[in-house]
Amino acid sequence: MTTTDPATAPLDPELAAERDSLARARAALRAMRQEVEGTDLMLGDVVTDKVTNAALTRGRRRRLAALADMPGAPLFFGRLDFEPGTVFLDEDAGRGPDRVHIGRRHVHDPRGRPMVLDWRAPVSVAYYRASPADRMLVRVRRRYGFTTVGRGPHEDPEVVLTAFEDEHLVGAPAPDERPGALLAAEIERPRTGPMRDIVATIQPEQDDLVRAPLATTLCVQGAPGTGKTAVGLHRIAFLLYTERERLSRSGVAIIGPNRSFLSYIRDVLPALGEVDVGQATVAELLTRDLPDRFRAAGGWVRRTEEPFAARTKGDARMAEVLRRDLWSHLREPVEALVVRRGSRRWRLYPEDLRPLLEELAGRGVAYGSGRELLSHRIAHTVLTLMESEGEVCDDRTHAQVRRDPAVRAAVTALWPKVEPLSLVLGLLTDPGRLARAADGILTSREQEAVLLPGRPRGPKSARWSAEDLALIDEARALVERPGGLGHIVVDEAQDLSPMQCRAIGRRCESGSLTVLGDIAQGTSPSAARTWSTLLEHLGKPTGHLSVLDRGYRVPAQIIDFAARLLPSIARGLGAPVAVRRAAGSLCVTPAAEGLAEGVARACRTALEGEGSVGLIAADADLPALLAELAARGLEVPVLDDDTGLDAARLVAVPAGLAKGLEFDAVVVAEPAAIAEAEERGLNRLYVVLTRAVSTLHVVHARPLPQALAAEGTTG
Repeated sequence: MTTTDPATAPLDPELAAERDSLARARAALRAMRQEVEGTDLMLGDVVTDKVTNAALTRGRRRRLAALADMPGAPLFFGRLDFEPGTVFLDEDAGRGPDRVHIGRRHVHDPRGRPMVLDWRAPVSVAYYRASPADRMLVRVRRRYGFTTVGRGPHEDPEVVLTAFEDEHLVGAPAPDERPGALLAAEIERPRTGPMRDIVATIQPEQDDLVRAPLATTLCVQGAPGTGKTAVGLHRIAFLLYTERERLSRSGVAIIGPNRSFLSYIRDVLPALGEVDVGQATVAELLTRDLPDRFRAAGGWVRRTEEPFAARTKGDARMAEVLRRDLWSHLREPVEALVVRRGSRRWRLYPEDLRPLLEELAGRGVAYGSGRELLSHRIAHTVLTLMESEGEVCDDRTHAQVRRDPAVRAAVTALWPKVEPLSLVLGLLTDPGRLARAADGILTSREQEAVLLPGRPRGPKSARWSAEDLALIDEARALVERPGGLGHIVVDEAQDLSPMQCRAIGRRCESGSLTVLGDIAQGTSPSAARTWSTLLEHLGKPTGHLSVLDRGYRVPAQIIDFAARLLPSIARGLGAPVAVRRAAGSLCVTPAAEGLAEGVARACRTALEGEGSVGLIAADADLPALLAELAARGLEVPVLDDDTGLDAARLVAVPAGLAKGLEFDAVVVAEPAAIAEAEERGLNRLYVVLTRAVSTLHVVHARPLPQALAAEGTTG
């Protein structure tokens, strides 16, 4: 390894050459961006079509965003030296081993010759997978080390290349060759603020998943610290690279458990040059197309269901209850339909109309489409009568009959228009109506549990829950088929209810999914017990299940401590394996002097180290704890929709929001309180205990939960 402090001179000649390569690549990227900026012409002078003009303008803006040089993210992170003649990137290739720099995006010089190859390009696969056993024509793999140097409070940090190491894949390694040191340093590097990409440290088993083809629905069971979230994000970037035209038409989305999580991952894709990917929570996804006039001041979700009610509303059986109730709106024809055409009258009797309704209802059409189809069927039947009497009919006649007031009135009477919000509201506020729709499906106790509280006058005054939103979405899908997306990534998917799975699956019927999660971290009342069942509810029963069980960031002491809970929360699930140990990474401290005092001491100790610090406690206990910490001179901001992880080095996190986040150091206050706070509290505690990637300090005034109360809890 060659390493040089950025302030030290003279430089190693090879290191100086690599720094020069990085500087030239950055200059080339600026030139590429300036070239796009130079196209800022009055497009109207060239293209007179407003739609085309707007599309060109949007494309230019996306291209400019993709060419932005992200502060703190070096343009390349590795180099491959191939056998001579393997790749020819310029006119002089062949004078020695062909060399290519691997980076976050493609960069070329003014003549169009590549200076940095995109990590997603086929030739870049060798960077992640080449080994002495299968060199893939690579002679030497080079990794780089970087240091971020601050320029000032109002300036972007500068990334300085400070080291490189070579791994020779041909012949015996040099005596001083120790490949992997820079890789380990990058994995373990302290960090603050939002999540960063892992493009420089992707492991072979992760790379296999990242490069899975678009047609594959991929389900990743990932233990804490195995990089499953990063795999999902990098798979999006890869698919957009290989299938950009298809996905630009159909769209891509990321669905996360909460807004704090989405804020945490917000910078990963832009750092990889992808800026056009939507992000949403499940609630945001399900309410995106609902009428704003029905949205209450506090938003759509205004209450939390009790666990039994949440499980019942989330059960897939509710789909059949809704289907029964919707189709019960059809009415039996009892009167003849009379269509007047001049002096003639054409009659359709109930026995003529009944088969039309039965045929459409039996076809499984969307309820809303059925109204339109019924008017066509009626018009066709009337035209058949007219033609049998010798009248000449054409398409205009058909349209006129369809618009006839008598036909329109008959359609409304036989096939009433239904609004999804009103349908669900009516069903969940009328016990008799619910009993008819749920007969033989829900027990009387379950029917009582799903009813809405109070007597809402309309959708806006109803106190909807998150589970209700999935029912409304199901009703919308029964009335009108929703549009689809080309690919969806669902993180923390183990917490989805069957009804939420159905809602997501509908949006991806013709596309594919990346499903990420950990059965052991399931905390919702409807959390999945098996991935096969969840994939069935998503409509992807043949999805490919992969397991990531090697933790690269969380030390073994922390993983092993948290894994003591697995027999109680996920029997049969294998314990994760950590690839590194770190002395002093785990400290479990009884708070003899009081919980607040012990937590304050642990937080101050954590702040003496590097990186981010998270204080996690039971949701209900956190406000009082923070007040006591403030009285001791320790002000801690609370993570929420308005306060992100970059608000301060130390942030307080309610246990309910901790899922998916990570900190260099974590202080957990009173594990017993977290375990007792909800039905699946031990699962929640497992989540909390696995948020640290360097040090975990557990402070408790009460006895630890039995599964954790064992000897040797300090490491």
